[in-house]
Amino acid sequence: MILLDLLALVSPVFACAAIGWVWRRMNRPFDAETVTGLTVNIGTPCIVFDVLTRLDVSLGDFGLMAAASLVAIFGFAVVGVVWLLIAGFSRAAFLPALMFPNCGNIGLPVCLFAFGEAGLASAVSFFAVMIVLQFTVGVAIAAGRASFRLLLTSPVAYALVLALIVMSLDITVPEPIAKTTQLLSGLTIPVMLIALGVSIAQLRISSLGESLAVAVTRMVMGFGIGTATAWAFSLPPVMAGVLIIQSSLPVAVFTYLFALRYGRSPETLAGAVVLSTLFSFVSLPLVLYLVMPGT
Repeated sequence: MILLDLLALVSPVFACAAIGWVWRRMNRPFDAETVTGLTVNIGTPCIVFDVLTRLDVSLGDFGLMAAASLVAIFGFAVVGVVWLLIAGFSRAAFLPALMFPNCGNIGLPVCLFAFGEAGLASAVSFFAVMIVLQFTVGVAIAAGRASFRLLLTSPVAYALVLALIVMSLDITVPEPIAKTTQLLSGLTIPVMLIALGVSIAQLRISSLGESLAVAVTRMVMGFGIGTATAWAFSLPPVMAGVLIIQSSLPVAVFTYLFALRYGRSPETLAGAVVLSTLFSFVSLPLVLYLVMPGT
């Protein structure tokens, strides 16, 4: 019975991704640039703003989750550097894959289904921190140089700043704006998952051994560091569960896109994305079993 309940939590996520995978394998048209642009530039900023303002997330709760998220990601970086040195792998190519889990496409819906809107609020806090670091530190590692242009042109960063202003000043968001952002945020998660499935269907795997090593390390390391961080911060159960789930997720697709752009072993990263996503079919129910109260 518990297994069926856990599968019910993750099956919508994989079902939506499977739709995208099948769609692409059937060679149906899919304008990835347009869909990605809509989700990154409109849907994702709306979900960040809507969740943080509509659910009355306190600055204290946001700050606690953000601080724990920063520590966890820093832990990913430290352990990742050490592991890459031991394994003899390129840090520029593989460190972003170890640092940044797929906490948007997969993490947001899983946390929503597992813990309701309170879980989604904590998941968005983690996601907001991660996306800021991914578009600054992550790009700098892959490119070999720092650039804040991507962050300054990212609507997510501005949505986060606006949400924090509203939260700190206790401003009531005008109803037309609140309803619009809530409507647009509703399309984000399903579209992100379908786009994830399409992306996975297009990836081509090579260097299977390296891909497998990166995929397994990302998820095992993520679970260990996420659990340790949740314990160190004495997080409440929902926050702790969200942090552990978000930390344990597969390699983010964006790390593959950055690797492709800067010529950092994109084929191997493609394999890591695919393999870690496949592994999550098994690992996510196990993680949910461990973190959800009453299971």
